[in-house]
Amino acid sequence: MRMSRKWIWIIAVLLLGLYTEAFAEGKVISLHDALQQALKGNPEIRANEHALFAVKEDIRIARSFLLPRIGFEERFMRTNNPTYAFMAKLNQERFAMTDFAIPSLNNPQPVSDFQSSVSFEQAVFAPKAYIGLKMSRKEFEAKGQDVERNKDEVVFSVFKTYLDSQTARAYVSVAEKGIEDAKEHLRISESRNNAGLGLYSDMLRAQVALRTAEERKVSAEKNMKVAGRALGLMLGLTSSINVTDQRPSLELKDLAYYENMALTRKDLKALEARHTNAENNLKMADASYLPTIGIGGSYQLNSHRAVLGEEGQSWQVMAFLRWEIFDGLRREAERSKAKHKLAEAGEYLDGMKKRISFAIYEAYLSVEEARKGLELAKANLASAEEGRRLVTVRYENNLAAAVDMLDVQSSLDAVRADVVAKEASYLTAIARLSYESGTIMKDLDIER
Repeated sequence: MRMSRKWIWIIAVLLLGLYTEAFAEGKVISLHDALQQALKGNPEIRANEHALFAVKEDIRIARSFLLPRIGFEERFMRTNNPTYAFMAKLNQERFAMTDFAIPSLNNPQPVSDFQSSVSFEQAVFAPKAYIGLKMSRKEFEAKGQDVERNKDEVVFSVFKTYLDSQTARAYVSVAEKGIEDAKEHLRISESRNNAGLGLYSDMLRAQVALRTAEERKVSAEKNMKVAGRALGLMLGLTSSINVTDQRPSLELKDLAYYENMALTRKDLKALEARHTNAENNLKMADASYLPTIGIGGSYQLNSHRAVLGEEGQSWQVMAFLRWEIFDGLRREAERSKAKHKLAEAGEYLDGMKKRISFAIYEAYLSVEEARKGLELAKANLASAEEGRRLVTVRYENNLAAAVDMLDVQSSLDAVRADVVAKEASYLTAIARLSYESGTIMKDLDIER
């Protein structure tokens, strides 16, 4: 039993509502879901897909030059011109012996002629059209590779934005931890002041440190909200998106893997296709020296009374050869231009291969730099936490000043934030390496 169109639309609207609900304001989504949504809803990807469809239509346009051209034409003429009047009567099959009279030939009566004709023309040998069709297909292939590379770029941008949102959330946690420590310092200083063992100024310093920590939390929460809204924008939404606390997992492979995979990078494949088209363009310039051969014909009705009248009927069948012998040296200039364009495309292709190789080399070293930076930051965190613990104990036993305790706390807060930043930098460095080698979709387990 077939469903009515009304019910199909109702189900579609309900499904769309459920889909939209999945990305409602403040909804927590995973990185994988965010990337999948970006591939569907990112405006840049959608715009490029429409551009790809437009390029695909160029194939049909190029193919049209190889298909028959059929036309219809309707003409009306009224004349007393001797030649045209003579011809019109012949076409209308109304010519009589009296029309051979000298007065009739020299001064004919005005004649009306309705001429209806259907004509066609079919190219049989059109080398430029063949090459044009091949070039349009190759450009469609190149544009498709551009679209795929754009997806890599959007995935990398979404990955960084998702990571920025996670980092912003982590900064909020760091700020909250700083507030907890500042409250503990304030409690200790108040307790010592009440017991007559500490200075009132120490308690004031602790209060200022607490307010500073609270101010840092306000800024961190603002940055977290902005990051969530930025992520929603990347996904093609107008609402903010919350992220999970689980950091993405990216495996670092050896340098040879990335260098080999870079040879299949989509934008490199697009440039190779356009280099091939530059060769085709030179072939098209050579084809300008060849003739075009085709066939054609027409069927014609003539009447002096009405449109589509059948007083006279006639037809034609023909074959033609068009060969431009001299065109003011235009073809020579076009061929020379095509040769330079081919050399230009070759230089761009060679340059891109070198740039990709350098980008991967630099990105691989950046990953190693980020890894060592993260290790140092974690070591600094362990040292700062132990330092704060020792200074706090010394302060409680009146062996250290309050300013020392606040200084080590400030240092600890900075180191905590540095660890968060270094974690993000390390993951971003690996993702950038994957992006430069064209493997980011594969490494993140995203289907194209």
